[in-house]
Amino acid sequence: MASIRIPQMADHRPLILIPSFNTGPILRATVESAIGHGARVWVVIDGSTDGSEKLLDDLVTAENPEVHRIILPVNRGKGGAVRHALGLAIEDGFTHILTMDADGQHPADRIAAYLELSRRHPEAAVFGRPVFDASAPALRVNGRKVSNFWANLETLGWGIDDSLFGMRLYPARALCEVMDSTRFARRFDFDPEVAVRLCWRGVPIINLPTPVRYLTPEEGGVSQFRYLRDNTLLTWMHLRLLLGFLVRAPWLLARGGNPLESQNPPHE
Repeated sequence: MASIRIPQMADHRPLILIPSFNTGPILRATVESAIGHGARVWVVIDGSTDGSEKLLDDLVTAENPEVHRIILPVNRGKGGAVRHALGLAIEDGFTHILTMDADGQHPADRIAAYLELSRRHPEAAVFGRPVFDASAPALRVNGRKVSNFWANLETLGWGIDDSLFGMRLYPARALCEVMDSTRFARRFDFDPEVAVRLCWRGVPIINLPTPVRYLTPEEGGVSQFRYLRDNTLLTWMHLRLLLGFLVRAPWLLARGGNPLESQNPPHE
């Protein structure tokens, strides 16, 4: 996608963005939970083939401007779906984008905390620091530590507590510029790659502890994660980012640390 002209925006106008691919019935519950938190909700149906977009028909009406649905005919991946909606959102005057997964893992009752932090620090990105419960698969919890290690090396510890957690609030302009600077970060590599690239650009990071729950299939939980495919993608991504880090290392060393590091809550 070609770069778009991004106007300067002084106000704070956040948008909740929910990309969805074959999420099934849990999609409607996720969207309903996101309504009423002080921001409009856009849902990007990313080439779904399960008919889940129809579950939103009565929510997406002219009488209810709070919810908007975008339907992409072909799956572009999470990053591709976000980038498509991001351009439209900026053109509509939104200044910040809060991304939530459509599978019910992210708690809507934390939306207000993200929005409040962003209002106080509009220059910053607010990253979720996942707080896992017993429902979290040990393989996923432990495996993400590898990506976190490399992300923090590649940014000299700028402040990425979790490189893979998808509930985040981004300054829309900065995210758009980062995504337009690379042809990658369009699929499972979206969350970690844009995190590293935002840090390279000096965007302050605030980490917000956020409970995460893995729903069982009986509860409507779905997962698009494929262990071999997605870990291969992450390995290739970190190899690329490591090369980028080596080029930038002298400048990263000279610039100092995350200016909002003091805003991060301590690890428990």
